[in-house]
Amino acid sequence: MEVTQLEKNATLVFPESVRVSTRHTEHFFSMFLNINDTFKLMEQLANIAMRQLLDNEAFAADRSLPKPSKTLKNVSALKRDFDARAKNERYRTMFRLTQDERLDGHTDCTLWTPFAKMHVVGQLFISNNYICFNSREEDLCQLIIPLREVSIVEKADSSSVLPCPVSISTKNKMNFLFANLKDRDFLVQRISDFLQRTPDNSWGDTSPLSPIGHSASSSASSAESESVHRGRQYHLGLPTASQGLLQLYHRNAPEDLGPKAMKEKMKEEAWNIHFSEFGRGVCMYRTSRTRELILNGIPERLRGELWLLFSGAQNEMATHPGYYGDLVEQAMGMCSLATEEIERDLHRSMPEHRAFQNETGIAALRRVLTSYAHRNPGIGYCQAMNIVTSVLLLYCPEEEAFWLLVALCERMLPDYYNTRVVGALVDQGVFEDLTRAFLPLLYEHMQELGVISTISLSWFLTLFLSVMPFDSAVLLVDCFFYEGIKVIFQVALAVLHDNMDALLSCSDEGEAMTILGRYLDNVVNKQTVAPPIPHLHALLTSGDDPPPEIDIFDLIKSSYEKFGTLRSDVIEQMRFKQRLKVIQSLEDTAKRSVVRAMMTESAFSIEELEELYCLFKSKHMTSCYWGSSSSAAERHDPSLPYLEQYRIDPVQFTQLFTVLAPWVCGGHTTTLSARLFRLLDQNQDGLVNFKEFITGLSGMYHGDMTEKLKLLYKLHLPPALCPEEAESALEATHFFTQDVPRESSFLSDLDISGQQEVTSGDEEKDGGGDSEEKKEEKVKDYRYYLRMWAKEKEPKSETIKDLPRMNQEQFIDLCKTLYNMFSEEPLEQQLYHSIATVASLLLRIGEVGKKFNNGSKKSDSAAAQAPPPDPQREESDESQVCQALADAQLEPAGPQTSEEETKDDTSVSSNSVVSSGSLQCEDITDDTVLIGGGEQRRGSVLDVDWSITFEQVLASLLTEPPLVDYFERKRDIQIKMAACKAQRAVERQTSSTSDHELSQHSI
Repeated sequence: MEVTQLEKNATLVFPESVRVSTRHTEHFFSMFLNINDTFKLMEQLANIAMRQLLDNEAFAADRSLPKPSKTLKNVSALKRDFDARAKNERYRTMFRLTQDERLDGHTDCTLWTPFAKMHVVGQLFISNNYICFNSREEDLCQLIIPLREVSIVEKADSSSVLPCPVSISTKNKMNFLFANLKDRDFLVQRISDFLQRTPDNSWGDTSPLSPIGHSASSSASSAESESVHRGRQYHLGLPTASQGLLQLYHRNAPEDLGPKAMKEKMKEEAWNIHFSEFGRGVCMYRTSRTRELILNGIPERLRGELWLLFSGAQNEMATHPGYYGDLVEQAMGMCSLATEEIERDLHRSMPEHRAFQNETGIAALRRVLTSYAHRNPGIGYCQAMNIVTSVLLLYCPEEEAFWLLVALCERMLPDYYNTRVVGALVDQGVFEDLTRAFLPLLYEHMQELGVISTISLSWFLTLFLSVMPFDSAVLLVDCFFYEGIKVIFQVALAVLHDNMDALLSCSDEGEAMTILGRYLDNVVNKQTVAPPIPHLHALLTSGDDPPPEIDIFDLIKSSYEKFGTLRSDVIEQMRFKQRLKVIQSLEDTAKRSVVRAMMTESAFSIEELEELYCLFKSKHMTSCYWGSSSSAAERHDPSLPYLEQYRIDPVQFTQLFTVLAPWVCGGHTTTLSARLFRLLDQNQDGLVNFKEFITGLSGMYHGDMTEKLKLLYKLHLPPALCPEEAESALEATHFFTQDVPRESSFLSDLDISGQQEVTSGDEEKDGGGDSEEKKEEKVKDYRYYLRMWAKEKEPKSETIKDLPRMNQEQFIDLCKTLYNMFSEEPLEQQLYHSIATVASLLLRIGEVGKKFNNGSKKSDSAAAQAPPPDPQREESDESQVCQALADAQLEPAGPQTSEEETKDDTSVSSNSVVSSGSLQCEDITDDTVLIGGGEQRRGSVLDVDWSITFEQVLASLLTEPPLVDYFERKRDIQIKMAACKAQRAVERQTSSTSDHELSQHSI
């Protein structure tokens, strides 16, 4: 979270070093035996950490790293693991394979190319589901053979011209001959093993003349399938299930025999010749000739098929038959934030095209977008997805459009379409670096205007589809599916280059945006055979003097001539550097949002809230690595507001509370922390978010005396008390039942023998059951407590009168907390004296109140039949108790005992309980409690009639100036936060050491 830059550095002081830049400082590491390997490992670790800030699932990648054992073995094991990961990533990117594909091995070899009548030198790659080849010379030849298409693998006869050959035949009658293999026997055996595990998939590649993904048998039985699936949201009878919307749109159009149509026919014929020489389908030889055909424009009839092929989406669709249809059934009808956003944007997706001016196109777009949001809730739906998907649907059937969208969002444009468009922001930074490298003069000027960051986001998110006429932009999509993101960078640089003179003369951002917008509006495709589609932006900004038209083919050709040296691996390296900056920028934005939201909720300063947020988030992240009691997915929910995204459990809360809280209670701190956690955890999910954490901390630091005492008082009552700490089963049920108890359930249990009564009084023994009167009293009691329960659950501003009364055990626990709080104070003795005086006074108040209530009872039997307590009567009783205390003119406890107190065994003996200034902290231990009459063990029966109110506690504490000064004192959290930051480094070292020792024991 702190690193902003990681790069290799060379200076006079450190000729070969790695510079790690953080928010506040820079660190230089040098004297490496192999700096390249070290830097590569650092990059990979940083990438994993960045992924974890964005995606909870990335923690699985970290946990799967080799665990430490012995130092030397650990280094080699970690390096081997990261090398394997890097090779897998390069392999998947090179051949556009799915994220779960794992490279098994690779070897040098030659491939016989029948179209060139020569052996091409390159490498053969083997994985669980594919055999792939890539030539040593770039763009000479590439080959992808899915094992599902392989029918025969055999060793051919060796010769001096063709040593150690292996022949691979496919189901569509293609044959591939590899030679010069070092370990042919092992290779053939390995491929055979993978073939045995490959399911017999009849889907596979089909005849080039039939729609991809539909066999002849399925077409023959389409009527039967339609009747079976008529009730489904998606079935083979839908118009968009077998063809793209553009085919439906042009179905009844008269045939055009003009020059443009002839040009289109010539393109189709050129591709048919290419298919006959290089193969058709996923096993096609991909060469420089393939790129030339793509740069000349893919014919409309073949566009969907070739998009699916070059993007790798065809492989994913072939291995998941029926997946899309099932997903549609699960997703349609469900309501979520994503579906609401989709419905809002459906009619904004290419509204100028007739295909989306009717329900057929709108319904297909809804199904694809909703299904993807259901498949990947982490992304859900992002603006711009509707524009891209609508174009995919024009050329592809629904299911193919869905898998193309999967390829775009999850592989070809990683992290583009999420809530924070991280990938687009990263590539925006890459584009700035490329502009600085290729167009340095223009870069300086545009940075002053702030134009680059504005234009690039919309260009990259929609692949120019939103800023360029549709017929022109779709040619860029052709190149993108074959070449990847480098084409978008090339064209963007070419656009800036063509407008360099005009942009250099601009004086403000608006003028520059107008120049670029008008340029892109007039990029035309003069070869299109489709009826012209109006470009809305061009209509609005054309003006009286539109600029000259720019041919899209000239623009693409120019981009390859001037900026074709861009390489995909260089772009990935640049992305890494930019990703660090983007992550830090997003984290800073999140922090600012949290601080702004909490400024009105707490009295902490902006700087204090920022530091507390960093400490809280650091604790969350640390717990995800070490000692976490729940998974990262349960702790971090990016869909929640920033205030609630990061959450900590009781263990991490206690660690923060111990260091940051102003109330230091020695060994009692852990208990106090657990109680505060339960008090703040209002939804009872076992986790506390930052807002809840600050609410509790702010009360302790910035509340007035009443607020602080109220918080302390509540920490010794349910729900802060756990069920084990509650005084009785009734209280535990009353305060810890999550749902409202059902009256019917309660009434059905009334006949159970030994049922505990809700009101006070002796149990009536009538032969094992309750009398009708007793049952009626229980019902009244239950309804009374039900009303009280509902009243407590109502959201309202809490006053001191709303706080429940405190019983004797809870009061004694409060005294223990106070004695522990004063142990490190400068005025320790004065505070002990004051709290002893207050405790004695409150004990006597509780005794007087108990005597008053006992005096008002006429008999035990009458008490047993008494109705539930009436709140108005309780208030009246309390006022009478206070009047009685005033009449008695009670003073704080002293060394003498009054005559009246010695006569009553239930009254308080101040000599045996507390004497002024004599009761020390060690006098109250876990084994004793304070009640009238002296010491009793915890196992003894407590005085259940004794109780006091918060108002009585507050009034008593106000009589002691040392206590008033203690609770009104303003405390500084800066020292505490500095100590917490220092402890973080120690915790990380300890956790790493413990993890190392644990793994050693497990090996």
